[in-house]
Amino acid sequence: MFKLLRRTWHYLTAALTGKFDELADPKVQLEQAIYEAQDQHRRLTEQAANVIANQKQTEMRLNRAMEELEKVNASTRQAVIMADDATKKGDTAKATEYTRAADAFANRLIAAEKEVEGLKQLSLQTTQASDQAKQAVAQNSSALQKKLAERQKLLSQLDQAKMQEQMNKAMATLTETVGQDVPTLEEVRDKIEKRYAKALGTSELQGQTVESRMLEVEQAAIDTEAQERLSQIRSQLGISEPASAAPQVAQTSEAAPEAAPTEGGTAS
Repeated sequence: MFKLLRRTWHYLTAALTGKFDELADPKVQLEQAIYEAQDQHRRLTEQAANVIANQKQTEMRLNRAMEELEKVNASTRQAVIMADDATKKGDTAKATEYTRAADAFANRLIAAEKEVEGLKQLSLQTTQASDQAKQAVAQNSSALQKKLAERQKLLSQLDQAKMQEQMNKAMATLTETVGQDVPTLEEVRDKIEKRYAKALGTSELQGQTVESRMLEVEQAAIDTEAQERLSQIRSQLGISEPASAAPQVAQTSEAAPEAAPTEGGTAS
């Protein structure tokens, strides 16, 4: 039962995670990733600062220990010299006191030397740790700068993707039905082309009827009569026929002799 519950929990977690990743805004997720990287760099910088501070503090302790070592060494030498002088002068009491002081300074000298040696090793270790911390901060800073530059690139690509998606959506509306009551551009074009084709067909049919031919004959007769009337007016005014009208007059004069025999009743 417990195994089934655990499997169910893992399944729900994966399903919800996938749904969240699908619905989440990539821009917000990108900003979250950059913020996490910046926060990590800040924590690393603080840790590196603590390491460097420890190294500096160790250096200060080492310097103080070396100064103390020099003082104890000088005091030990001075105590030995004074004990020797007292011995030469035959002052046994002072010689004994100076000898005891020299012993005490010698013990302090040994302790100071051990402290200095230990601080030297510690300083070497802290110096190495400080150098590593500085290098880590420098590398992480370079990586952070690359991430910031990558963020600008990704934001630009995201904007381009959104624009392309809008263009694709707009183009899709030109070829796909938008709802049930809104016709597409293709449907409207087909409807207009059908009406235009039908109108052309009807016009061609009407052009082939007897009425249309009769109208053409009547219009031709009117045009001929109009041309004859214009010729008479030009003749009365003494104006010659224009170049465009001359061939028509010639054709009329040529056609007249052919019709004459028909009117006279003789074919020859």
